[in-house]
Amino acid sequence: MGDRISVFVYARDPISRAGVATQLRSRPEIRVVDDGEIDSAAVAVVVAEEVDGEAVRQMKALRRNGCARVVLVLSSVDDAGLLSAVEGGVSALLRRSQATTDALVRAVSSAAAGEGAVPPDLLGRLLAQVGRLHEQVLGPRGLTLAGLTQREIDVLKLVAEGLSTGEIARRLSYSERTIKNVIHDVTARFHLRNRSHAVAYAMKTGLI
Repeated sequence: MGDRISVFVYARDPISRAGVATQLRSRPEIRVVDDGEIDSAAVAVVVAEEVDGEAVRQMKALRRNGCARVVLVLSSVDDAGLLSAVEGGVSALLRRSQATTDALVRAVSSAAAGEGAVPPDLLGRLLAQVGRLHEQVLGPRGLTLAGLTQREIDVLKLVAEGLSTGEIARRLSYSERTIKNVIHDVTARFHLRNRSHAVAYAMKTGLI
């Protein structure tokens, strides 16, 4: 019993909610919780026609209420909707037409395990969108997908090597004040505690 995944189901219409909840209740590895137990749910399943403002708001609200993982079941999704779903914190995405009981359980299980699950064709579209975002928006501004400029990355790499502010300034031909400002900007922008935390963030995002 303790290994069962607790799931909260949300849909705007009661028929969709009841249908998905019934599918999940038929499986012994799933425990569907009601409105009063949202904070105990490991995964929330959100059923929607498309990724609109209401769907994104609901996803964020569920995450604030303790559902760290969200599975989105959609009737249709376009490229803008894919990005909105990612921004809303979706863990897994499933087309409504393919939402069999087995597919739902696989998506829920993947989300509960901290893994992502997206249909291959949608994943390809998402990666293409991310590529265009980098090329058209971030690249011209000197930013990476993690929101760091190349200069910030260069500074953090040298911090990670243990160099002092003065040594970094000499290596990169900047003033010490500039190096201090770069580190301060990074820690403030990403709410990081100190230089070490900034380095850890850069390492976690694969930048250094």
